[in-house]
Amino acid sequence: MEDIRLQKYMADSGIASRRKCEELILAGKVKVNNQVVTTLGVKVNPEKDKVEFNNKIISMNEDNVYILLNKPIGYVTTSNDQFNRPTVLDLIKGVKQRIVPVGRLDMYTSGALILTNDGDFVYRVTHPKHEIEKTYNVTLKGFISQEAVEKLRNGVEIEDYVTKPAKVKILKIDKEKNISRLEICIHEGKNRQVRKMCEAVGQSVMALHRSKIGNISVKDLKIGQWRYLKKNEISNI
Repeated sequence: MEDIRLQKYMADSGIASRRKCEELILAGKVKVNNQVVTTLGVKVNPEKDKVEFNNKIISMNEDNVYILLNKPIGYVTTSNDQFNRPTVLDLIKGVKQRIVPVGRLDMYTSGALILTNDGDFVYRVTHPKHEIEKTYNVTLKGFISQEAVEKLRNGVEIEDYVTKPAKVKILKIDKEKNISRLEICIHEGKNRQVRKMCEAVGQSVMALHRSKIGNISVKDLKIGQWRYLKKNEISNI
């Protein structure tokens, strides 16, 4: 087997995305043949070299797996949580491969989350240049105006950046319950972006659910359930 870059080896071992693996290398958390590596560009031979992360030997996965989870509220999107909160991996039973979440959903957001051990797939889905849409169902407190919807569609300022144009549709305005329901489609992945977008137009988010990643929907999965992705879903996302 030919030599490959260390960060790709780590990503294909299910450690994290390739970009995150680069950060781990630069932080001095990776060893190759007992030597700490702190620079990028190092290549390894999967059949000969010993690679360690946090002093544990890692190896490339022989079989790639792709899992769709309908994440419940109350679970964090990480492999290990420093505060011992329940993680999304606690919900995936019977999978022998070491898998990682593709992107994130905050603890109080439910819905579609993909987990895999394929580092290239993680990169393809999460990198902004590929512009893969994520669709959210949003419940807001109070009534949203058409003016606010137009602002969301055109892009709003959040902290130090302006969001790219989004697809926004009013699903329902319930006067009795004093709520509005929207569908928002974005292809960016900033931290808590949808919540911050709504706050930027003066709206408070009461509930947030990601219904789709690309064309992959969780409408047939109950909250907390998961399934393997089909081959056509993986290639067409």
